[in-house]
Order: sequence, then C-alpha cells, then structure tokens
Amino acid sequence: MARRDDLGLRAALADRLLPVLVAAMSFLAALALAGTLASASLAASWRVQAGATLTIQVPQPDDPDVSGKLTRLAAVQAMLARTPGVINPTVMSEADENTLLAPWLGENVAQLGLRMPGVISASWAGPGAPDALGATLGVVSPGTLVDAGAVWAARVAALTGSLQDCAAAVLVIVALVAAAVVGVAARAGLAQRRDTITIVHGLGAQDGDIANRFASRATLLVAAGAIAGTLLALPVLAWLAALATPFSGAAGGLFNLPPPLWFALPMLPLAAAGIGWVTAQLTVRGWLRSLA
Repeated sequence: MARRDDLGLRAALADRLLPVLVAAMSFLAALALAGTLASASLAASWRVQAGATLTIQVPQPDDPDVSGKLTRLAAVQAMLARTPGVINPTVMSEADENTLLAPWLGENVAQLGLRMPGVISASWAGPGAPDALGATLGVVSPGTLVDAGAVWAARVAALTGSLQDCAAAVLVIVALVAAAVVGVAARAGLAQRRDTITIVHGLGAQDGDIANRFASRATLLVAAGAIAGTLLALPVLAWLAALATPFSGAAGGLFNLPPPLWFALPMLPLAAAGIGWVTAQLTVRGWLRSLA
C-alpha cells in the first residue's frame, strides 16, 4: 500500500527537477572522487620511479681520466659499477643521444661540431638520496654531473598534491550546492503547501512530524538522483582509466578501476541522501519556527 501523502508533498516536491540536478552534481562528484584517488595512486608510483632515476653526464668523455689509464667515461662507469646502491649503469649510445636531441639540434648532432657529453643512466636503490655521488665521481672525472630524480619527484608530489586539493574542493562545492538545491526545493514546497501546513501545524502537528515528511520525500528524490548520476559516471570513469593505462601500467576498463574507488562510489548516494535529509530537516524546522 502506498504511503499516505496528507500534505501533498508529491506535488510540492516534484520528482523531476531535483533528481536531475542531484544526478548532475553526483556525476561531477564521482569524477572528482576518482581524480583524487587516481592522482594519489599515480603520485606514489611516479615518486618512486622518479626518485630512483639517475642521469650522469660526463664532459669530454673520450679524454683520459685523472689516472690517465682510462677514458673519463669508462672511469665513471667503472666507479658506478663499484658504488653500492647504483644499479645497472648503462652508457647511452650516440644514436640514442641523437634521437633525444633531434627536436632541438637536428638529426645529426655531430655535424654541428659540438663535443657532446657522455650520458650514463642508472637506478638508485641506496638509502637516502645520492647527494654524495657527484663528488665521488668527480674524483676520477672532474666536472661530472649527477642528476637525481628527487627534484622531479618533489615537483610531481607538488603537482599531484594540488590536483588532490582541487578535487577535494570540488567535492566540498558540490556538497554545498546540493544542500542549497535541497533547501530551495524544500522552501518551494513549503510555499506551495503553506496553507495546508499552517492548518495542520495549528491543529497540533509536531514540527518533527512535518519535517520528517519533507525530509523523507527529499531524501528519496536526492538518493534516486545520486544513484543515477553515479551510474552515468561509470562509463566515463572506464574511458578515463583506459586513457591512464600508459601512465599507471594497469589494464584500463571498468573492471580495472582501483578498489578504493569501488568502495567510495557507493558512498556518494548515501552521502547525498544524508545531505538531503539534514538540509530538509533544518529548512522545514526553521520555517515552522517562524510561524510561532
């Protein structure tokens, strides 16, 4: 049996505009929530990768080193092979250097008559940052530069941190707008049914009973809109996950979304319903107090 609607709330709080607005806001909230979780996950992965990368530049690589027994490049490579924490030091070939510099210096750097430094790439697995590595290599090959990925890791952390802050701000704004929309809808319903509610209230109906009726209707509409908006966001999230595959290394698609996101998405309709209930209660109770 359908629940009685003595106050005419089905007409006062229509089931069209409010759910549509809430669905749109839930869609945005789902994207913001996914952005927050994804940026945190990618940031952790990128910080580890960037922080472990070493790039060593050896000027005049074919000149003799300090001992005169090896070239500067060979001496640095040998020193890296003996240094604890340095993994897989690899000399970049001339072809790779040409490919790397082609966008700025052309296809064949040798034609420019420039003496290019030797470049060695390696990974760092030692404790802490490799701050002393440059001084160590400078003993056998003065002027050798060590570029650790710590700087880039810090920049990645700052960037992803700002992205998370922006996403959190979007969630807060969406929640505030949702509360405002519910409040406006509740006030419109009160204005439409003012005479009926005034009579019922004057006959002794409790503020809580009237507020509960409004809050129940508003919560139902808000929850329906939030569920629809969250479901509409799933295909978009799957598409974004597919686009992020080259950066995350995980397979894209709907079923490969991060587990925390699957846990958080069902919370959106619950949170929206809670906002609807609280806002409707406060709005109706405040309006009823004004009648006294």
